[in-house]
Amino acid sequence: QVQLVESGGGLVQAGGSLRLSCAASGRTFSNYAMAWFRQAPGKEREFVAAVSRSGSRTYYADSVKGRFTISRDNAKNTVYLQMNRLKLEDTAVYYCAADFQMNILVIRLKDEEYKYWGQGTQVTVSS
Repeated sequence: QVQLVESGGGLVQAGGSLRLSCAASGRTFSNYAMAWFRQAPGKEREFVAAVSRSGSRTYYADSVKGRFTISRDNAKNTVYLQMNRLKLEDTAVYYCAADFQMNILVIRLKDEEYKYWGQGTQVTVSS
């Protein structure tokens, strides 16, 4: 069992920045690939970014590429999402998720492939 707790959400003006954090506990953090997903009101949950177990591989949705950066600190059992140049359409509840992986390089992009989820943190971008 892995417990995930997100933090760092809030209200920010368009063009601004936020950094989300997701603290993990319960298992060896470095055994898990990590990802961020988001869900806007009335929409399905969508993939945002993912990072491999070691942090050497990352992958981004086209909508956030060049603006968001995912990273992890295995010593602190934490994954981050740095969000820059935020847009109105980035408004959503952001969730972190964990996927146990034997392969240190594998990244998964579908939410059904992630077993463990945090409770989410709200990000609201205003004009």
